Amino acid sequence: MAPQPPSPQNPPPPLPTSTTLPTPPTPLLDTLRRTLDHRQTRSALRKLTITPPTSIDFSSNDFLSLSTSSTLHSLFLHELHPRTPSFQLGSRGSRLLDGNSVYAEELEHSIAAFHHAPTGLLFNSGFDANAGFFACIPQAGDVVIYDEYIHASVHEGMRLSRAGACVPFAHNELAEFERVLQDKVEGDEMIRSGRRNVFVAVESVYSMDGDVAPIQGIVEVVERMLPGGNGLVVVDEAHSTGITGPGGRGVVCGLGLEARVFARLHTFGKALASSGAIILCSPVTREYLFNYARPLIYTTFMSFPALAAIRVAYDFMMQGSTEPVCITPTSTDT
Repeated sequence: MAPQPPSPQNPPPPLPTSTTLPTPPTPLLDTLRRTLDHRQTRSALRKLTITPPTSIDFSSNDFLSLSTSSTLHSLFLHELHPRTPSFQLGSRGSRLLDGNSVYAEELEHSIAAFHHAPTGLLFNSGFDANAGFFACIPQAGDVVIYDEYIHASVHEGMRLSRAGACVPFAHNELAEFERVLQDKVEGDEMIRSGRRNVFVAVESVYSMDGDVAPIQGIVEVVERMLPGGNGLVVVDEAHSTGITGPGGRGVVCGLGLEARVFARLHTFGKALASSGAIILCSPVTREYLFNYARPLIYTTFMSFPALAAIRVAYDFMMQGSTEPVCITPTSTDT
């Protein structure tokens, strides 16, 4: 007989009681403990906490409060219902093996079209997407110039990349960016001739201060100084998705720069109350990523419920349900 779902008449069994066993000391654990203690003396020790339900939220990424939206919750359950019980909870494997689906590919196509991009590739998280992209797309000897406040995931990718140099510029300082780029152009004949690429990594909206990158100016500087097309601007739109641009499409769309930016990252775990991310790019870049981006290749892909949550969040946004809160940036803002 199949097990019955929990109900008032059939409550779930109690959870097993955890038994804490003593941990014998080792030199490694002693070192870890000393390191943590030192971090605590600097008031830098991180801890896992649970926010009380009565708290006022000043720190989460739930910008649109969609995580508590009863409308979105109902849409999500409706998206699952027609497929119940035929859909599989888990994706069953890497996307390159058993994890792919028509549903996932249709979702990618829909999101890319919404953001006015040729195509896109889903990742399990924004961190995976950035780390995978910057680890494999810059070719041997290429240069990455990045805003000093760029996210840790980009640093992780650069650390693993084959780039010949990764150079920061002062946060949101367009004149400083131009100076750094000029130094690289003047000092490298392969860059001047277009045989070596220069990637420029910025975020459209920075999470700590909420300031917006001067993307229009950065694109114009890159196109003027690297007319051969080897200047490639990459924009992390994690904190602008759903918030800025027409319909929540992001800063790049708001400025009309879709065709002048090499790649964009949009994530779903902030304003869209879901999880995962997408890299918007050219078809060739997409194919290269699923051949070489290790965070995508060597991990189990998102489950159907995770994809369904992304689907309904985008449907909600496409229908204009978030439009009243969207901010359209202008070139003077950035």
